[in-house]
Amino acid sequence: MDLVKLDIADGVGTITLDDPKRRNAVTLEMCDELDQAITSLENDQSVHAMVITGAPPAFCAGADLSHLGDSAEEGLLAIYEGFLRVGRSPLPSIAAVNGAAVGAGMNLALICDVRLAGRSAKFDDRFLNLGIHPGGGHTWMFQNICGPQATTAAVIFSQVLDGEEAARVGLAWKMYEDDELVPAAIAMAANAAKAPRDLVLKTKETIRDIAYVTSQNAAVNHELGPQSWSTRQPAFRDKLAALKAKITSN
Repeated sequence: MDLVKLDIADGVGTITLDDPKRRNAVTLEMCDELDQAITSLENDQSVHAMVITGAPPAFCAGADLSHLGDSAEEGLLAIYEGFLRVGRSPLPSIAAVNGAAVGAGMNLALICDVRLAGRSAKFDDRFLNLGIHPGGGHTWMFQNICGPQATTAAVIFSQVLDGEEAARVGLAWKMYEDDELVPAAIAMAANAAKAPRDLVLKTKETIRDIAYVTSQNAAVNHELGPQSWSTRQPAFRDKLAALKAKITSN
């Protein structure tokens, strides 16, 4: 793969958009390579989570809209497929935003389960400044994460958030110095490898689905099935036996 790098270590797959001369702008070719990389991670039973970042100096400068072709709707859906593929993956994901995340590049960050920001991060909506309406579920994702005020400030009033501001409004979980960002993201993602892979994936699914549950009782019932399933798995039985042995020995 020429536009996407893939590294696997400690149960974490790290995907790096690698077209720095174009500030990692999304093309159809990059979308294809991103799909290949994610599929490879999903098929690797040693991988429990993934980190997505960009080759410096940017995270992702947005979509190359010269690929729209004759049909705007088909072209937009094709170019959005890159980040939508991340959203469809059962693997939990962390975006390590190490520079500008613009337009569709911001969508790539938004669709990840967690965002960590480098000090040099720039969350730059920019759709309206380019004369184009937001797309790819941008306003929905942004509003679900940060609420309508932050969404409106960024989308309509062109407020660009740096790493510190992104962490302040809840767009990013934490901010790190640039040289610490990717190692911190990988270390955080590696925590998912401490639990069985199928449990991690099932829990991510629950977190996504529970957003549509409307009451406490419904939430209890929604979690009951997968929690009951987990109590029948070898990992739980082993940990429970170890805990009982420790209590008995004391």
